[in-house]
Amino acid sequence: MTKAKELPEHAVEFVEMAKQYVQEQTLEPAKALGRLAGVGLAAAAVLMLAAVFLGIAMMRLIVDVLPDGKIWSGLGLILAAIGLFGVTGLVMWRATK
Repeated sequence: MTKAKELPEHAVEFVEMAKQYVQEQTLEPAKALGRLAGVGLAAAAVLMLAAVFLGIAMMRLIVDVLPDGKIWSGLGLILAAIGLFGVTGLVMWRATK
């Protein structure tokens, strides 16, 4: 049985062990998860930026292929929008499988 003089020492030891347990079991995994989430968000931002640039390039290609004129450039913009909606729909359809 623990003596009364040893009780404060055991309490201090218990507090230190509890701090160490919390550090190892909760804080370190949370930091690793935070790093992983940061990398995921950065990758999503880069992919989004790439999709925007590819969409602009596709629109410019369609507009340049069509003859000059306001009607044709408007048609090129509409065709590019339809193409982007089609690609977005395809990605969403494949993502839900």
